[in-house]
Amino acid sequence: MKVSQRVTYGIMAAVDLAMNAKETPIQARAIARRQAIPIRFLEQVLNAMKKAGLVDSLRGAQGGYLLLKEPSALSVADILEALEGSVFHHAFQSQSAHERRLTKQELLLGDVWERVELAERAVLGSITIEQLAGRQRAIEEQRNPMYHI
Repeated sequence: MKVSQRVTYGIMAAVDLAMNAKETPIQARAIARRQAIPIRFLEQVLNAMKKAGLVDSLRGAQGGYLLLKEPSALSVADILEALEGSVFHHAFQSQSAHERRLTKQELLLGDVWERVELAERAVLGSITIEQLAGRQRAIEEQRNPMYHI
């Protein structure tokens, strides 16, 4: 499965919001700086996520973005489908099997692609933004250890 940079940035933005936007909106510029995402690209991604109902935005000096779902209820699959549409395999499903005769390839591989789709959905649906935010915190703690004197 190939994942676009757009989806990667969407996931990173959601993780940043989960970590930093508890009650106060976070500006796109701050997310872009922390996550090393080009601001113009991030704004497009956040706009698409807003249209999909994953984030909300508030205008003004104190404005920014907030997650609309709890991080524990937002999965990688949700972001993937919001930004790319239905990306899971739908091989051989353009027409009903009843409308036409299945080809040799469809008979041989149809079940394989269906199993791949189910596995992809299961894995991506089981990984939440809350889990990724926890991993991000652990990575940051390892990179920036606190020394007490």
